[in-house]
Amino acid sequence: VQLQASGGGLVQAGGSLRLSCAASGGTFSRYAVGWFRQAPGKEREFIAGFSRTGGYSYYADSVKGRFTISRDNAKNTVFLQMNSLKPEDTAVYYCAADSRIILSSLRDYQQYDYWGQGTLVTVSS
Repeated sequence: VQLQASGGGLVQAGGSLRLSCAASGGTFSRYAVGWFRQAPGKEREFIAGFSRTGGYSYYADSVKGRFTISRDNAKNTVFLQMNSLKPEDTAVYYCAADSRIILSSLRDYQQYDYWGQGTLVTVSS
């Protein structure tokens, strides 16, 4: 499966952005999907994700209540709505997918086989 992430940009603190991750070459609804981000000099971190069953969404504590992950299976696309953005949210955001990942590994970026190219989000203070 190929992933294409988009929607990043420059926004002021308190603003919103919506990221999209479009999949091709596979049935997205059968994959676990995660959004990750990586700031300069930092390790890639889990932000939000769906398990393979897709029944529940999971969030990092740092974004809970501000970010929402959703999916449109008809369009084979997963979204990340980001509200109340803070300067510390500045990073390159990646979407990832995997057809075999188990729930306990959902937050582990090393378990994902497929990655989008990343989209830069910059939040100014």
